Amino acid sequence: MHVFVTGATGYIGSRLIPELVARGHRVSALARQTSVQRLAPACRAVVGDALDAVSYASQIDAADALVHLVGVAHPSPAKAESFRRIDLASVRAALAAAVEARVPHFVYLSVAQPAPVMHAYVAARAEGEALIRASGIAASVLRPWYVLGPGHHWPMLLLPAYYLLERLPGTRAAARRLGLVSVGQMVAAIVRAVESPPSGVRLWGVPEIRSSG
Repeated sequence: MHVFVTGATGYIGSRLIPELVARGHRVSALARQTSVQRLAPACRAVVGDALDAVSYASQIDAADALVHLVGVAHPSPAKAESFRRIDLASVRAALAAAVEARVPHFVYLSVAQPAPVMHAYVAARAEGEALIRASGIAASVLRPWYVLGPGHHWPMLLLPAYYLLERLPGTRAAARRLGLVSVGQMVAAIVRAVESPPSGVRLWGVPEIRSSG
């Protein structure tokens, strides 16, 4: 398959591309000119602006799937304005580019919802999901809460609390929805989503993401 990836130099994108290539897929990766050298090997570099569909739509080149991973690094409540300026604006651009290029499958890294915290972040991602649904494109929407990996280990301190909450009837559903996943599980889930496109919109919650890795 030909897979077009935005956010290709980020925490997940830099790990996803080598896995897609190893599985025999052809990958094109969007990056700014200043970030091209950070792209994983064996992918085709597409120079463009993730916030401007016009800058890269013509270079998608008949992709079978567009994987959208652009977002503010290390989200926090203090970055509320950036979630709309970057996260929401980038998915709007990616969706417009995918529709223009007639990409049949859109893969979107969203966030678990509803959630009791990070309201601006969740709202921006939920609005992104709504745009995808309104477009009519077939889509896989992945909803992790926190992705553990290098430099992202501190939530492991909460594992005893998660263990307890997942076993209490009153908190089980929320604890599972807002559970932790590893970056390896996240990459495996995205690969599975790419390789098994749905006919409509498919949601991947934390349990489904975990089962992929």
